[in-house]
Amino acid sequence: MSDNRNGPVSNESEDEFKTCIRDIPDFPQEGIIFRDITNLLKNGHMFQKAVNTIAARFSQDKIEVVCSVEARGFIIGAALAHALGSGFVPMRKKGKLPWDTHQQTYELEYGQDELEIHTDAVSAGSHVLFVDDVLATGGTAKAGLDLIKKMNGKLIGAAFLIELKGLEGSKKLEGAPVYSLMHY
Repeated sequence: MSDNRNGPVSNESEDEFKTCIRDIPDFPQEGIIFRDITNLLKNGHMFQKAVNTIAARFSQDKIEVVCSVEARGFIIGAALAHALGSGFVPMRKKGKLPWDTHQQTYELEYGQDELEIHTDAVSAGSHVLFVDDVLATGGTAKAGLDLIKKMNGKLIGAAFLIELKGLEGSKKLEGAPVYSLMHY
């Protein structure tokens, strides 16, 4: 589900962001083109512009908590939480959080994994934004959204720097407006 409430990122802006993305062929395996965000992150102006662009999209939604998945998602999510004046909640792989957790198993191309969140991380009814760096097949994002729903958070949307449209990950995120800065 695409959300264009405040309009999509202009083609000019999307092209400008894409100049900071490095394509790495055959990583992590042959046939995959890895979209590396490192050059975007190290360019202070472009990183700030990316965060501010996403923040502007959600500025009227009274976001109380930004939830993000390790590791690159933390970078984007924490910066976005700061820009929105919101709290930040990490979602981590199994066994990495030191408190009572809710867990959600999800499918990967090569097996299964499990995502966790502290049981007191999201209050019922609070406005929550899910953030990650890339939306690919949607498995990780769906697990994150399921955890937010399990805690009765009000999911406002899911935001990404990059969406790999051909993998159709947004189809797994039914009920969540998806906002992406770049599309491949």
